[in-house]
Amino acid sequence: MKRGLAWVCSREADRQLRRRSSEPRANNFMIDITWVTDRIALGGAIWRVDNMAELARAGVTHVLDMQIEFDDTPLGDACGITVLWDGIDDDFQPKSAEVFRRGVEFARRALDEPEAKLYVHCAAGVHRAPMMVLAILCSLGWEFDATLEAIESSRPTADFPDVYLNSVKAYLQQESRLKS
Repeated sequence: MKRGLAWVCSREADRQLRRRSSEPRANNFMIDITWVTDRIALGGAIWRVDNMAELARAGVTHVLDMQIEFDDTPLGDACGITVLWDGIDDDFQPKSAEVFRRGVEFARRALDEPEAKLYVHCAAGVHRAPMMVLAILCSLGWEFDATLEAIESSRPTADFPDVYLNSVKAYLQQESRLKS
């Protein structure tokens, strides 16, 4: 039986999809998600509308998509989630301040909404998404080293190559000069 997008975004779809899943994740999500704060999560790719619907049922209202491999915008549109596709390569090259500026501005606008929840992701949730969450939280006033520790302790698979840490630091330094 063919089902429409409204069904996929429903609680009944959630029950049926969970029943069919042979190996549900420990956190009861079929996608890879880690909550770093009560309103900011990070993780791996969404890929399918049923996974986006799962995020919607978890209260996620905004998605910051760091993967260059796939634009989640149509999936978000189908489930009422606002998406920013800020895709970059995971190529171990320096990242521009503009990449962080777009992501941080999107995140800050989202978090200005009291009930909003943000999911930041890349393909695996190892490099690009943790790097962006670091930039977002530091832009909100969190201390750099403490933020790095918080992300690593909540998501042990997160990895911060020096080139990416230096890119975040360069962005934060540039932003602090612009605010002065």
